Amino acid sequence: MSRPAPVWEFDLDDEGATSALAERVAPWLRADDLVTLSGDLGAGKTAFARALIRALTGDPALEAPSPTFTLMQVYDGPAFPIVHADLYRVQRPEELIDLGWEEASDRALVLVEWPERGGDNLSHDRLDIAIGFDADRGPDFRHATLTGHGAFAPRLEHARALAGVLEASGWADATRTFMLGDASVRAYEKLEKPDGGAAILMTQPPRPDGPILRYGKPYAAIARLSEDIRAFIAMAEALHAQGYSAPRIYSYDIPAGLAVIEDLGNEFIANQYGPILDRTGEAVALLADLHTRALPRQAPVDGGKYTIPTYDCDAMLIEVELLLEWYAPHVARASVASGARAIFLSLWRAALQPILDQPTTWTLRDFHSPNLLWLSERSGLARVGLIDFQDCVMGPPAYDLASLLQDARVDVPGSLEMRMIAQYARARTIADPNFDATAFAASYAAMGAQRATKILGLFARLDKRDGKPQYLAHIPRFRRYLTKSLAHPVLSPIKLWYEANLPGVLIPE
Repeated sequence: MSRPAPVWEFDLDDEGATSALAERVAPWLRADDLVTLSGDLGAGKTAFARALIRALTGDPALEAPSPTFTLMQVYDGPAFPIVHADLYRVQRPEELIDLGWEEASDRALVLVEWPERGGDNLSHDRLDIAIGFDADRGPDFRHATLTGHGAFAPRLEHARALAGVLEASGWADATRTFMLGDASVRAYEKLEKPDGGAAILMTQPPRPDGPILRYGKPYAAIARLSEDIRAFIAMAEALHAQGYSAPRIYSYDIPAGLAVIEDLGNEFIANQYGPILDRTGEAVALLADLHTRALPRQAPVDGGKYTIPTYDCDAMLIEVELLLEWYAPHVARASVASGARAIFLSLWRAALQPILDQPTTWTLRDFHSPNLLWLSERSGLARVGLIDFQDCVMGPPAYDLASLLQDARVDVPGSLEMRMIAQYARARTIADPNFDATAFAASYAAMGAQRATKILGLFARLDKRDGKPQYLAHIPRFRRYLTKSLAHPVLSPIKLWYEANLPGVLIPE
């Protein structure tokens, strides 16, 4: 059975409230949308349309008269044309053809009063706005019912959920400014109040299922990527419980993938010149501190429990396969035979399994400079702000350290990398005299090589599949990281495979 069309109702005390609703609706609309206006004569359909046209054109003085006699009026909006039609005098739907309806409405936003007279000329995918009287509430009162039909249904649901999240968090009156999206499906907007307060609106819609790759699962499920915003909410609260600076959650809607979160600012632990020494050292200290703790496998969220998934061998292997699927054909211009592919995966499994059999910890997975903020007004480890942890898994402690010291966006000098590894090892040894620095060094090399291999494939995929060529600029850096990590003796078989099958990936010594 089909889902009922979503409905959102508003009480409008006067014409000013009607105009305010039109201004609220305006940002939802785009070219090829249809908005139908229903209601009795004098209900306020034209008043709503006029306010909407003024909002869309950015001209609050625009006259926008009723098209009762002209039937159609076209306005030039800054992003698309706006067609305002009044079909009250139309006797038969076929009359719209003579009016040039199809030509006028092409790539335009169309507002239609008396839509029932348009028949099949009007799309089922529409936002219907029904405006009615209520004599008991006075002559100026109106009641508006917004209904999303067809393709407009999820858009209305999203708008309603967004309004609820902003209202619940106390940020309904904030201005919204788009900040950025990232390599995933997430996007961020800055919320600013008139009094100067700021927060972040995070949008992470539920991840759509991709094609089935193996085990009856898509890539994201095998790689243990978060399905929805629930993981972010859970891990933010879990990190707070441990005393770390993750954003506070002001409100959220898990089905809609929306959350209003604390704004931790825009000062990072690195700048355009590279890592900042004391800040990088504090991030290393945070990891060492985290890795000494007995951490829970579950985190409370939304009245239930979120279980942190295991970063197992299948997850790591599906990630390194990205190199064969995307980097090899699209960047290296090379073909890897099926036999060589099988050997590649076998070698990686042999290298990874002993590391994965060791004790695991929270692996935040994107622990590098773009996701680590510097909060100078706080003290100790709380000065490191954490903003990207929704794909957290139970994995090797070395993974996040390799992520930090083999940074995706800035070059980390080899001397600094060695210094920070030594700092980490000292902190771990102080906490546990049995800490095995030699075994950790092998794990660090393997995690660095695995991550570099994955990201070479991921960045090639972002370019080829997703149209984001800017990520290719970072590929030389990851070739250097891969070459360095494969120099460890434990990875010699994998290094020989690269030299035999994809020699151009490694940096010549």
